[in-house]
Amino acid sequence: MAGNDKRRGGVRKSNKKGMVVGSGGQRRRGLQGKGPTPKAENRVAHPAKKKADARAKAEQQRAKRQQAAENSPELVAGRNPVVECVRAGVPATGLYVAQGIDIDDRVEEAVREAKLRGVPVVDVPRTELDRMTSNALHQGVALQVPPFEYGHPEEVLRTAVDTGLPPLIVALDGVTDPRNLGAVIRSAAAFGAHGVIVPQRRSAGITAVAWRTSAGTAAQLPVAKAVNLTRTLKDFKQEGLMVVGLDADADITSDDLDLATGPLVVVVGSEGRGLSRLVRETCDQTVSIPMATGVESLNASVAAGVVLSEVARRRRVR
Repeated sequence: MAGNDKRRGGVRKSNKKGMVVGSGGQRRRGLQGKGPTPKAENRVAHPAKKKADARAKAEQQRAKRQQAAENSPELVAGRNPVVECVRAGVPATGLYVAQGIDIDDRVEEAVREAKLRGVPVVDVPRTELDRMTSNALHQGVALQVPPFEYGHPEEVLRTAVDTGLPPLIVALDGVTDPRNLGAVIRSAAAFGAHGVIVPQRRSAGITAVAWRTSAGTAAQLPVAKAVNLTRTLKDFKQEGLMVVGLDADADITSDDLDLATGPLVVVVGSEGRGLSRLVRETCDQTVSIPMATGVESLNASVAAGVVLSEVARRRRVR
């Protein structure tokens, strides 16, 4: 042993290590993953993120434009639409008459009624009226109406219940043409409906075109906006109303609509795709309109008028 110690320089070596500075587990934690990779649209520098941000910005701008349009006055153009709006008591803030036009009974009545109601009557050059109406067929007269004030679906239901009659409400599912909206409102008023419900998004609003097509009946019939149409229909069902949707593929026709005489909501689908999936699933029944073979499906407003006419007929003879 002594000889070995001398060959090693008199220093005895040991295999036992002393204290060392450790990593404290940091290396082990560093090897652990940081969770799932974020989606492309959630990564700051990813092109998908930029596209998603651009879409969101475009949607915000579209919503602002829509809100601005809804909050701005509308012009109802044309002699018949103007005089019908005046007769119906549509709220108005001004009647514009082009200078030098031929005055007939309709213009005289519109001017007379406007003055009686305290609505300013303004003579303007025809070119100015062209500009104001975006070159619409105004026939020399236009009526300025304030932004439409929508009600709440609960108010429409309460108004219907207060009549003492079985409630009849019309709901539109994605109807985007204001002419169709105006025509549905006119049919709803003609056949005894108590109100119309439109979705807050992806739906036509009460514009000058809708005013004109409704012939002023939008001032007589409550029109409400629903934040979520499906939820509103479910709320109506809890209040005892049955929901019937118009569907060209339904097995039951309007001739067999036995639900017509009870509390009822008639849902009209969009011009192209009809009822949305969630709305169709919410309906208690879907009905079609019997037609001759070889004829395409009816326009949304025409279909609504046909079914509402059948509902009114059944209610008269019950």
